[in-house]
Amino acid sequence: MPNDCVTFDNRDYYIEVGLNIAFYRKRAGMTQDNLAEKAGLSRSHLSAIEAPNIIRPFSMEALFNIARALGVEPCKLLELRE
Repeated sequence: MPNDCVTFDNRDYYIEVGLNIAFYRKRAGMTQDNLAEKAGLSRSHLSAIEAPNIIRPFSMEALFNIARALGVEPCKLLELRE
């Protein structure tokens, strides 16, 4: 899905979720390769999701798989900081 499918209004949400995923991944002591394999994603896709300078849309299925692989509730990945 190209970046132009994400509205400017949602851009910061994608960045925040990606940063949350990276935080919980590092807290779990996992590499991107480890998490990608466990969540059934390619490492390059996960890397793009986590990158704060790339807006990579992804499915709810991917979000749920990532959360399960990290052992956290999906809502933790969606928490937005003020």
